[in-house]
Amino acid sequence: MSPRRHTADGLAAAGGRKACALPAASGTIAVPAVAHDPTMTPTPSPTPQQLLLSRYSHLADSIAKLFFPYAEVVIHDLDSQRVLYLANNLSRREIGDESALEEIERTIGERYVGPYEKVNWDGRKMRCVSSVLFDDAGAALGVMCINFNIAVFEDMHGMLGMLLKGAGLVEQPAELFRDDWQERINTFMHRWLQERQLALNTLSRQHRKELVEALYAEGAFNGKSATHYIANVLGLGRATVYKYLQTLK
Repeated sequence: MSPRRHTADGLAAAGGRKACALPAASGTIAVPAVAHDPTMTPTPSPTPQQLLLSRYSHLADSIAKLFFPYAEVVIHDLDSQRVLYLANNLSRREIGDESALEEIERTIGERYVGPYEKVNWDGRKMRCVSSVLFDDAGAALGVMCINFNIAVFEDMHGMLGMLLKGAGLVEQPAELFRDDWQERINTFMHRWLQERQLALNTLSRQHRKELVEALYAEGAFNGKSATHYIANVLGLGRATVYKYLQTLK
């Protein structure tokens, strides 16, 4: 007997059942071609300027907002060599102004330049860094410049320098502070902390005990009310300090 043929006609003839199509022997199914719609137009690729704005304008805004009011962020378009975007305008430039970028090929090769300084329109110093912006293919599209106004901090530095230097500062009068045991305790304690790279407000209980022992060895507890003073400075109860001292006597 010959084997039964599994074809659409054979299945239709067997029991009068409805015929159904089977996949081709190769295991692939033909997909009907989709007719081209002449009314559909392909989506145009974004221009370099659109790509720069969509990718980096929010980053410029974020940096400017974080360091407001001291930072300005400018995006330059390399294709047109003009300012494309400004966040927190400190330089009084406008979008569309010439970028005046120099040695741009070197900048592209190094990917960023800076920090460097330049003078703003009001004569104040700006500290700047410029970073090249690329597309997915690695082609340079633009340059983002972050310009930070450091003049206000220079003014603060000068003022603090004057305060720290002092006007007409003289040495501490020896006759007035001949027996300043508190200052001697302070000096010893902070030298002890610096040698161990410790901070007074983060000392462990064991470190405080060791510092009490070191102060005792230096004779710090000979001064009047020294125990009370040291206990307050170290954040210990006087009873705890006395307990430490009893083990040393």
